[in-house]
Amino acid sequence: MSQFAAEPLLDITVRVNGIRRTAAAPARRLLSDFLRHDLGLTGTHVGCEHGVCGACTVLVDGEPARACLMFAVTAQAHDVTTVEGIGHDPADLDPVQQAFVECHALQCGFCTPGFVTTISAYLDEHPDPSADEAREAISGNLCRCTGYQNIVAAVLRAAELRREREGTA
Repeated sequence: MSQFAAEPLLDITVRVNGIRRTAAAPARRLLSDFLRHDLGLTGTHVGCEHGVCGACTVLVDGEPARACLMFAVTAQAHDVTTVEGIGHDPADLDPVQQAFVECHALQCGFCTPGFVTTISAYLDEHPDPSADEAREAISGNLCRCTGYQNIVAAVLRAAELRREREGTA
C-alpha cells in the first residue's frame, strides 16, 4: 500500500478558444498545466513559474492572466483564450501574428505566445498606441533574446493592420 493517498480528481470545465472542454485534474493543477497536459494545448509556455516572465499569459474573459499563477478550477465556467485561439489559419494570420512575422519579432519564439495574447488584449482597448505606450504595454513580458525593438515595432504594425482591416486607417 502506498504511503500517500491518490489525489482526488475534479471535473474541470472551461470554455477554451470558444470550445467547451472538460478534463479531470487535481484541485491544485495550475491552469497552464491543465491547458498543456490535460487539454493538449501546448501553445501556452511556462517560463519562470512565478508570473514574472509572461510566457504563460492567456486571456480569461478577454483579460490577460498568468496561467502559471491560476488554478484551473478557478477558470471553471470562464472563457479562456490561448495563442491557439488567436488566428489559427496560416493563410489568414491575426494582425498581431502577421506583424510579428513582418517585423521579425519572433526571436526564438518561446515568449511569443505570451506576447501575442498580451498585445491582442492591449490593442482591443488601445487601438492606436505610440511607441512609448507599446513599450509600456509589453513591459510585463520578458524576452530573453532581448528583441524588444522588433516587438515594439510589431505592436505598432499590428495596430496599423487592425485599422486597415477595419477600414479605419
